[in-house]
Amino acid sequence: MFSGRRPILTATARAAAVSALLATAALPTPAFALSEAENPSVAMVRVVTAKKETVTSDVVLTGDIQAQAQTNVAFRTNGKVAERRVEVGDHVTADQVLAVLEPLVQRANLDNARAALVSAEAQLTQAKVTFERQKQLISGGYTTRPAYDNAEQQLRTAQAAVDSAKAALGTAEEQLSYTELRAGVSGIVMSRTFEVGQVVQSGQAVMVLAQDGPRDAVFNVYEALTAHPPGDKTIQVTLQSDPAVAAKGHVREISPTVDAASGTVRVKVGLEQTPPAMSLGAVVIGRGRFASDEAVVLPWSALYRFDDRPAVWIYEAKTGTVAVRTIEIDRYGFDDIVLKGGVEPGEAVVTAGIQFLRPGQHVALAGQERARDTRRSAAGEDGQ
Repeated sequence: MFSGRRPILTATARAAAVSALLATAALPTPAFALSEAENPSVAMVRVVTAKKETVTSDVVLTGDIQAQAQTNVAFRTNGKVAERRVEVGDHVTADQVLAVLEPLVQRANLDNARAALVSAEAQLTQAKVTFERQKQLISGGYTTRPAYDNAEQQLRTAQAAVDSAKAALGTAEEQLSYTELRAGVSGIVMSRTFEVGQVVQSGQAVMVLAQDGPRDAVFNVYEALTAHPPGDKTIQVTLQSDPAVAAKGHVREISPTVDAASGTVRVKVGLEQTPPAMSLGAVVIGRGRFASDEAVVLPWSALYRFDDRPAVWIYEAKTGTVAVRTIEIDRYGFDDIVLKGGVEPGEAVVTAGIQFLRPGQHVALAGQERARDTRRSAAGEDGQ
């Protein structure tokens, strides 16, 4: 018969139980013990082996179509605007009248010049008659030599007066023509800064004209790109609204200064042939290709931030641990990064599970564990 109370162990019995427990703890780990991957204290990661690849990346920029030559149009005389005959966006020819000033002063000067010419011609006619008379008289000895010389001098003076009046008339006519604004070249009106009734000064630009002819695709690019331009000098330009409309161009001009507001440099790409759809102001996309280079390329998932610098986790196969290492990035791609330094070919870089890592931590590789499980399953089937 046993009572309901537990037996009380003696000191000797307790010592024997403790010794047995310690001996059990020192036994080898059974076959069903947790593997490294199943141990919750070990992080599971994926790695890729770094290797150099041929890198050829594109630079994509957005710009617009502009004329290679623009003309600032101005009146060549002072006056009040009486008429404006064009609007922004109109196409004009070289001799087309764009605007007209009130020609009151110019017409008055023209009338004065015409009257002066008539008067000078009348004096010339009188001088010619006097000279002819003196010429006949002196041949017969009926006049003196000083009278003859005086008539000849008056004739020359009258002839000079006529020539001067004709020149003044031409100047007055030209001044009258200045009241009509003509561009002198064909093109499209881009902007204007005057209205009817406004008083303008000679040489004051009142209109901007984009000349007909070759066109530029103008891009504002970051300054670093001008230091390392694409290897292929040919730029492919496509219309943003219709990518089927394309043209080829070459870099024609790079601004020597950096825009203070945007920090960019203006680059003009001259188009070989401009499709009609690429009108002035049309938004276009330019693509240039860098020269091929050998570099280590890693996926975006490998990128880590350490001490405010880009870094990656390096897996040490011998110790099964990871270490963080800062890297230098050459450029960023759509789904990968191109390194300038920090990782050598052949090193294992962690691409998944980096959020759970710390320097020196033991990790398990997901790919190796799957292979190990496959081998275990195959060995179990062979045993059966």
